[in-house]
Amino acid sequence: MNVKKLLSLKGKIILVTGGAGRYGKCIVEGLAEAGGTVITASRNLDAGKKIAVKFQNIGLDVHAIRVDQADQKSVKILKEQILDKFNGLDVFVNNAVSAQPMKGYDGPIEQFTESMRVNATGMMDILREMADLIAAKGGGSIINISSMFGMFGPDLSNYEGTDMGDLPPDYFFHRGGIINLTKYLARMLAKKNVRANCISLGGLFDNQPKRFVENYSKKVPVGRMANNDDIKGLAVLLASDASAYINGENILMDGGMHA
Repeated sequence: MNVKKLLSLKGKIILVTGGAGRYGKCIVEGLAEAGGTVITASRNLDAGKKIAVKFQNIGLDVHAIRVDQADQKSVKILKEQILDKFNGLDVFVNNAVSAQPMKGYDGPIEQFTESMRVNATGMMDILREMADLIAAKGGGSIINISSMFGMFGPDLSNYEGTDMGDLPPDYFFHRGGIINLTKYLARMLAKKNVRANCISLGGLFDNQPKRFVENYSKKVPVGRMANNDDIKGLAVLLASDASAYINGENILMDGGMHA
């Protein structure tokens, strides 16, 4: 098959949770540019609609639906809406993460409990429901979005000269867990023709303090933080038929920082 056809997402229905977030917007844009019909879903429907309209105005097929992944009823409604409006699902990009409830190392333990409710229990719920939709349509792809912080501890020297650095422990817990959960799903869903892969992201430039950007960038062989285009190709690859033989993998996208 021609490689352009392999990489095309034309005709594919794709759900991206957290599509209005920093990396989420990039993912939504890239998947739509490759021809996919992309649904962005999050608790903030207004933010999702704003992103959808922005991309619709440049000819991309993007839609917004509300979901609260910590609410099982909301997840069920999302599933029904996708089935009713789009006749099923081909790809699920599991990108949503709550703005971390744990406020640093010394945050009250109740904040960790709340984080588990949203970012672990809720995430597993939506994963199973969307996997069922994909399987019912004949198979497809799940792309879990993790972080290099799921693979490595924090390099606190990046925060020297800034007021940053009190990092939330729940984030490291969840990002590490989703990497191995991906491998579990690759095995458990194979009989349903559903692949599962993971992308572990490095830092995306978002106007962080100058000192932080300098500290970080000098440790990256390519000499910079990630930009808005860097994740597009990888997301399209894992969503497309070009990755039909890639399953259960975690791909570190950090510009070589940990090479």
